[in-house]
Amino acid sequence: MFKKRRTTKVDPNDSIRSVENESCDDIPVEAAQLLSLVQKKLHHTSDLKVITLLNITLFYIENQVDDHEFNRNIIGRLKREEYSTSKQIIHDIAVHDVEKSPDFEHAIIMVLKGSVGIHVQGAKEIILAKIPLNNHRSLSKPENESQVIGPQVGFNESLSTNVSMIRRTLVTPDLKNELFIIGKRTHTAVSVLYIEGLASKDHVSRLNEKISSIQLDGLLDSAVLNQLINDNALSIFPQMLLTERPDRICDGLLNGKIAVLVDGSTMAILCPLSFIEFFESREDYNVRWPIATFIRLLRFIAMLLSVFFTALYVAALTFHYEVIPQALLVPLGESRSRVPFPPLFEALLLEFIIELLREAGARLPTKVGQTMGIVGGIVIGTAAVQAGFTSNILIIIVALGALASFTTPSYTMGSLIRIIRFPILFLAGFWGFYGIMFSFCIILIHLLRLSTLGSPYMAPFYPPRFRDWADSIVRLPFTNTFKRPTLSRPQDKTKYKPDEVN
Repeated sequence: MFKKRRTTKVDPNDSIRSVENESCDDIPVEAAQLLSLVQKKLHHTSDLKVITLLNITLFYIENQVDDHEFNRNIIGRLKREEYSTSKQIIHDIAVHDVEKSPDFEHAIIMVLKGSVGIHVQGAKEIILAKIPLNNHRSLSKPENESQVIGPQVGFNESLSTNVSMIRRTLVTPDLKNELFIIGKRTHTAVSVLYIEGLASKDHVSRLNEKISSIQLDGLLDSAVLNQLINDNALSIFPQMLLTERPDRICDGLLNGKIAVLVDGSTMAILCPLSFIEFFESREDYNVRWPIATFIRLLRFIAMLLSVFFTALYVAALTFHYEVIPQALLVPLGESRSRVPFPPLFEALLLEFIIELLREAGARLPTKVGQTMGIVGGIVIGTAAVQAGFTSNILIIIVALGALASFTTPSYTMGSLIRIIRFPILFLAGFWGFYGIMFSFCIILIHLLRLSTLGSPYMAPFYPPRFRDWADSIVRLPFTNTFKRPTLSRPQDKTKYKPDEVN
């Protein structure tokens, strides 16, 4: 209580210093105060450019705006005279996307996104002329979802371009686009697209609630958002589809699904999605139905083969020799006669080598990665057999399992298949066929308990919807698939009349 009270001298002529205590939501009327507040907000960044023309102040971030359009349509159009109102400036500049903002925080965010801030002396608002630098790449073929028959174009990193590609296909006023901003530091734009009157209102409200409740510093890719809006974040199974194909998104929207696009990401999210739909491709509808049915059955069998084939080999050699045909016992015994390891260790070694080759091939450049996969597989496989580390039969089994995992159209589901082989392999090595059956039951129970936007993940098999089986693991003619899938809970259940497509 006996401390000397600290006094602060206040300079009434220093108008800039008083801005520091001013609310960031209010825009100062004086240009000097405004520039001081902008510099303070942007931490005196070196790429902030300021231009003063009489009573007009322009500021923007270098390399974020189109310099050619800025010089021609803004600087070149402003008259060398004093402006009294913002309306006169908007009338003179030749920029089609212009807004007036009385909110300082919003103005700063728009400047960081490629707008030019224009302030008139005495005004309590900032004119925002949006001329961002468009430096995104041109459209190209999808890298991970190639197909022979059908469109050969994929999404790029521009949200506006991706939305326009969808609108170019779905020329309907019912296509609705809801915009969200996520990320305290990135302010990433997220678009939720669906067809009004077709998509389920419950699904739309549930998804919008999940997206609007996300609070994080930054969102850089749709794959991150996909993990944040899943019904079960702890599950290893993907519950929403990541795709880079506009035609796949348009087909899902026509079936009553919802699409989510993230600015800066080449992948779009499609939901809700059932387990069996991860093994479907848009190309299945571009070929005759017997061919599509055969390919879908082939993918499903390949998935089972990839997950259980190596585990069955380990279980049979470790515990159940009686299930091996007598004709195979002699060559199998000769192949394993030089192998000093038990079947479990032998299988784990080869599976680990296969995953190493796959990861190395994916990270290296395309041509080098292909060479690494082919040469590395042949050299390592041959050397492992000659050194007695493994048998010829197991190399064939592991190679078939790895090859089968690549038939899945979805990258996330294919990665999942390669991962769940390892715990099943361990259970097969310790408990034999009982371990395989136990792991199968655990996986099946988990799948039956999963949901996607509140809808059952194992539809149309659980709960059984026999009408939807016509376009699930098989694909019947279009006359049998005129109903939209029940999983989407569409408001309009019929796509077309069967008698009108014959």
